[in-house]
Amino acid sequence: MKIAILDDYQNVATSFADWDSLDADVMVFTEPFADADEVVRRLAGFDVVVAMRERTGFPADVLERLTDLRLLVSTGPVNAAIDVAAARKLGITVCGTGYVSHPTAEHAWALILGAARNLLDEAASVRSGGWQVSVGTGLHGKTLGVLGLGRLGSMVARVGQAFGMTTIAWSQNLTAEKAAEHGVRAVTKEQLFAESDVLSIHLVLSERTRGLVGAAELRSMKPSAILVNTSRGPIVDEDALIETLRERRIRAAAIDVFDTEPLPADHQLRSLPNALVTGHVGYVTRELYETFYQDSVEDIAAFRAGTPIRLMK
Repeated sequence: MKIAILDDYQNVATSFADWDSLDADVMVFTEPFADADEVVRRLAGFDVVVAMRERTGFPADVLERLTDLRLLVSTGPVNAAIDVAAARKLGITVCGTGYVSHPTAEHAWALILGAARNLLDEAASVRSGGWQVSVGTGLHGKTLGVLGLGRLGSMVARVGQAFGMTTIAWSQNLTAEKAAEHGVRAVTKEQLFAESDVLSIHLVLSERTRGLVGAAELRSMKPSAILVNTSRGPIVDEDALIETLRERRIRAAAIDVFDTEPLPADHQLRSLPNALVTGHVGYVTRELYETFYQDSVEDIAAFRAGTPIRLMK
């Protein structure tokens, strides 16, 4: 059996699970593939592919050309970058792993605090021999807006409440009763953007959420507001966000997800002084990587043995 582990940017996959137990030929790819043709060329001859979340796409036309592929394992229980129906028709088994949301909620708060207290500028000043260079923004008494009050959004709201923030939320199906269960006030979409001092996005990317945060929504935010996105890049109109930050119409944006990932080296968000950007690391923790890779090894062993595995729907 030949196994490919994809997009292991930190080159740590083999340290988080017992891959030797599979007695297989395991190859780790630490760099992203340039395009679909490179995916097909580099993965030719592999029986099993372990994909890291949605970093590499597996649409039908790619799967059709991976004629040796028998098992596609994705870290996490769902993967929008895999055409599961096409894989099923081609006889390719697709399965997932366990997952927990709290690392992303924690990272959302790292970004919120980092942006509010200007941590990058302050740390850089001290490292270079300087001292105080800015005035931060406190959160107590401010309003935290949550766009999407599901599992992640409700976690983020609870932390905001612990900081003494008023919490409001909106999503297309959110009811006042559901919001109240989390101590949150349901508001209209217009109110969410107009009233939030910090607005954190926690929606699943879909056709109805793509571009949901556009120029009009950004224009309606307070000049002192901070926009945080740890969900998916295309939920926010990236061009509109860049223009908003350039014109300093909001205080800052703290962003972990982008339209194109990895973020191109010359991307404008890398150089804007009021943009705090990280490289989609919201879920990247030792604990979750252990779950991802240990479950992947279990899935592969079960597939080989013909025993039940975590099939992806």
